[in-house]
Amino acid sequence: MTQLDQATARAGGPAVRPPTRATLTVIITSMAYFMVTLDALVVVTALPSIHRDLGGSLNTLQWTVNAYNTCFAAGIITAAALGDRLGRRRVFVTGLALFTAASAACALAPNAAALIGFRAVQGIGAAGVVPLGLTLLTSAFPPERRGSVVGIWGGIAGLGVAAGPLIGGGVTQGLSWHWIFWVNVPVGIVVLTAARLHFREIRGPRTRLDLPGLALVTAGVAVGVWGLVQGPQAGWGSARVAGSLVLGAALIAGFLVWETRAAEPMIPLGLFRAASFSAAAATQFLMGAAIYSAVFMASQFFQFAMGDTPLGTGLRFLPWTGTPLLIAPAAGALFDKVGARRLVVPGLLLQGVGFAWIAHLAGTAAGYGAYVVPFAAAGIGISMALPCVSTSGINAAPAAWLGKAAGVMNMMQLLGATFGIAIITVVFNDTGSLAQPATVAAGFRSAILVSAGLSVLGALAALAIRSARKQPA
Repeated sequence: MTQLDQATARAGGPAVRPPTRATLTVIITSMAYFMVTLDALVVVTALPSIHRDLGGSLNTLQWTVNAYNTCFAAGIITAAALGDRLGRRRVFVTGLALFTAASAACALAPNAAALIGFRAVQGIGAAGVVPLGLTLLTSAFPPERRGSVVGIWGGIAGLGVAAGPLIGGGVTQGLSWHWIFWVNVPVGIVVLTAARLHFREIRGPRTRLDLPGLALVTAGVAVGVWGLVQGPQAGWGSARVAGSLVLGAALIAGFLVWETRAAEPMIPLGLFRAASFSAAAATQFLMGAAIYSAVFMASQFFQFAMGDTPLGTGLRFLPWTGTPLLIAPAAGALFDKVGARRLVVPGLLLQGVGFAWIAHLAGTAAGYGAYVVPFAAAGIGISMALPCVSTSGINAAPAAWLGKAAGVMNMMQLLGATFGIAIITVVFNDTGSLAQPATVAAGFRSAILVSAGLSVLGALAALAIRSARKQPA
């Protein structure tokens, strides 16, 4: 017992033990993960306020989300490789520092273009935090305890997703949209300092960085998304739109060709020879596209069409975004017994039904009370799928590729989010506008039906997921 404990005991109080090194590891990595997960969706309920302050169309607003997700997705596997070569603590701390600095820059952004650029830098920083945080966490525990601590770490991410729209709305309404970025700064500094003091430097196998692969996939996604977004305004037959779509497809094709020849590819294409892995990756992409696109568009609907405040919008999302905190743990426990397909397929179909129901209500004069049940249905559906898709993909991968398989699954979800938001922005612009509540509702109905369709496509892709024996930790 320490002198402090003895003094406390003599005073009649309980002995207070400082947190163990392992506990501090869980706290530090979970706080960092919560920050970067929160920022994927915290901005959605602030977008109308950003629009009023900085201007820009819906095309511009969607890049405040997509710039973050695209850079986050593209950097995950490269950051993991950098951690092996340069040191995992070093890359983790660097990612935190970059994310924190970019958050301050977002708060000070003078215009929409600057905000989008700083959001991209935030995404690069987040890419350094997630894979290295997970590696530092699992390295601190023996294999028999890793399942429980990674469950805590993953649960924190679910909390970030659920709380994002609510926190963004509350902070925007109570202070201003700038503060959704300012709040990251003190938290980032505390976590960064704790990481520098707490973690020992560790390295992994020195693998060659696939820089050409990184450049090709990032450029291909960015150019292709830009072409999709510009299509309604410039015309699908215009030279810049057609050229962008062709160039984006060519860059992605070039990436696939390069990966077959690279000595140490960014994504081992051999992973996709397993039908279950390919099905899980496709499901993850479509699931990300459905949920992110729906959250993005519903925020515009409730504020521009229904006249809700940012905080009110976040609260209205709770039957939907809060459901995974209750349902996902049970679905994860069932996964080992019944497999992914029996949970993912009905779950995504239920989400599609919920979105279609919401589209119907948006064409009526129904009040918010009518939306609670379809939002809850969509939330229950996605909660059944969320814990199962990634795990089924990882279980289908060879043991030597487990790390890269996990990176691919994360990347597919974020790329799906970018694709989904881009597609529904195109649909919204074709059928509605932000000019007045009626036009917002018209565009929203069409857009949320696309989110429903993406959910159904995800369910169809999940039919090809087969049960696989779990790989060793």
